[in-house]
Amino acid sequence: MSRDYNIKELRIFAEEIRVETLKEFKALGFGHVGGSMSVVEVLAVLYGSVMNIDPKNPSWEDRDRLVMSKGHAGPALYATLALKGYFPIEQLKTLNKPGTNLPSHADMNRTVGVDMTTGSLGQGFSIAIGLALAARALKKTWRTFVIVGDGECNEGQIWEGARLASHQKLDNIICFVDWNKKQLDGYIDEVSGGGNLEERFGAFGWHVQQVDGHDIEEIMNAVDNAISTNGIPSCIVLNTIKGRGCTIAENVENNHSITFTDEAIDSAIAEAEKILNAARRGEI
Repeated sequence: MSRDYNIKELRIFAEEIRVETLKEFKALGFGHVGGSMSVVEVLAVLYGSVMNIDPKNPSWEDRDRLVMSKGHAGPALYATLALKGYFPIEQLKTLNKPGTNLPSHADMNRTVGVDMTTGSLGQGFSIAIGLALAARALKKTWRTFVIVGDGECNEGQIWEGARLASHQKLDNIICFVDWNKKQLDGYIDEVSGGGNLEERFGAFGWHVQQVDGHDIEEIMNAVDNAISTNGIPSCIVLNTIKGRGCTIAENVENNHSITFTDEAIDSAIAEAEKILNAARRGEI
């Protein structure tokens, strides 16, 4: 398969994830739309090309692991897993409803294909580092990928983990920071002063890159560079837009978790489906 064809397929996959995630929210009537929409492309790259996984054997010991440390983006992860065949797509309509296996935040005990339970911000990052250490101790070749939020980087636990990973020279972990500039109650810089994330991770001894988090090819190239970097952990800062691709969230200031009317979400889904169809035609 040529790289150009692969990129096209990954763009289609990303838009499919976006559409299915929006349909999840329609069934529920509210949810963490903003932070789910901003991680769609990185999920498409990881599950569509990079990660060594087997949806038919989700507990395969030698699989790569993905820790969604910003657990409120679980709906986007669920859509990705369903599209990859971990469970029926129809199950997405049960998001956060009584008896569901798809709770609001990612839960490995409830959802097939979820590698780690997350939601308390900062903890997923620490667990991911533990998984990377475990792979080394067990002499396994699988990699750990972890997605953290920029607001989540306010947690001291992130920086304790960053120092440990660097000290341990964990080159089998790649961290993605979803730099969408916002957290639950406002803009990062206004709430706590996020600073330069590249410089901060770099100061802790990580190999750092910044890319357009909605550009499939840039993400792919950055992952390739990270995998070829030996002796230190890697961080890829994803410059993203919170709510990207959702007409009722992208340009809304407070879009961490939103409610909406049926008419509004139907319109957003229709617009997302137009973009998906354009991707299928090779127009984007």
